[in-house]
Amino acid sequence: MNFDFSDDAKALGEQARRLFADKAGTAPARRAMAADAPDHDAALWAEVVALGWTAARVPEAHGGLGLTPEESAQLAEAAGHYLAHVPLVSTLLATEALIIAGSEAQQAKYLPGIADGSLRAVVAVNEPGAPSPTSLKTRADGGALTGVKAPIADLAGAGLAIVAAAGPDGPSLWLVETAAATVEAVETLDLVRRHGRLTLDGTPAEPLGDAAAYQAWLDRAAVILAYEAIGTGHAAMDMTVAYAKTRVAFGQTIGRYQGVKHKLADMYIKLELARAHALHGLAMMDAGGAELTQSASAARVASLDALAFCAEEAVQLHGGIGYTWESDCQFYYRRNRALVGTIGARGWWADRLVRALEQRNRAAA
Repeated sequence: MNFDFSDDAKALGEQARRLFADKAGTAPARRAMAADAPDHDAALWAEVVALGWTAARVPEAHGGLGLTPEESAQLAEAAGHYLAHVPLVSTLLATEALIIAGSEAQQAKYLPGIADGSLRAVVAVNEPGAPSPTSLKTRADGGALTGVKAPIADLAGAGLAIVAAAGPDGPSLWLVETAAATVEAVETLDLVRRHGRLTLDGTPAEPLGDAAAYQAWLDRAAVILAYEAIGTGHAAMDMTVAYAKTRVAFGQTIGRYQGVKHKLADMYIKLELARAHALHGLAMMDAGGAELTQSASAARVASLDALAFCAEEAVQLHGGIGYTWESDCQFYYRRNRALVGTIGARGWWADRLVRALEQRNRAAA
């Protein structure tokens, strides 16, 4: 099995990195932190739409490009690396949900708008007090939902929310047009990516697949988010390596000290381990492999570990300046904290990995 990206996916990733290197990064991210800043970079988002990235995974029958999960991974990693102030990752996650769980009528209704950028869609899994993405308080009653979902990334300006809610057979996904619900801004530790609260009070909703489809989507979302985390962690490592090559202490650059070298090497090792798991998950996702849950869980755990280590050590290795408002270290630390709770914390995914391994071992016995 070839655990590498296709040439087309690599080309798309390179294109995304060039655009985001030019139009995104820490300087625009700092401007986005202002209280009066817009919820996303409209000019950059228009370029993203014009380049067809919102249509990447949308089938050709619905106005998209019909690309593979490899392209989603490349786009998510580039967006994460440059802290792109656009709802691209949310769009990729929502598109994946519609692809694997949507009926033909649902796909025909929503995917064309997502592809051409006229409809912004987000996923709403998190909710206050819910310990995991499968222990939810939001309830479905007939064709209506009641509950509170927060914090939801990129909610402001979204026309469609794909909401996770509890049901008789387990949690499943529902389609909610946000105009029928109450949308409010929520301040989180991540001051670049804006979050919101979606209040549902008997809000009309349409079921999107069943409980099994929700579990399948969670695995695919874990792989996409793993690539975003890897991109963010790699940026933290790159910044720290560059600093270690120029910061002088006691007559030499700190990068020459063994303790610093080891920390930087550990960053690289953790990121490469996460990338290996993510590649396995991507291969299973693309082929519909039996080991998708196992590989996706491993990718989620390893990517969160790598990002946390890189973000925290970046602050430490920058010394006193790393703790200040002026330092860019904060962006990666803040994004790490935001990604931890996107679709469930590390502990829940570690348990999911253990259960998947136990099931595999029983089948092999």
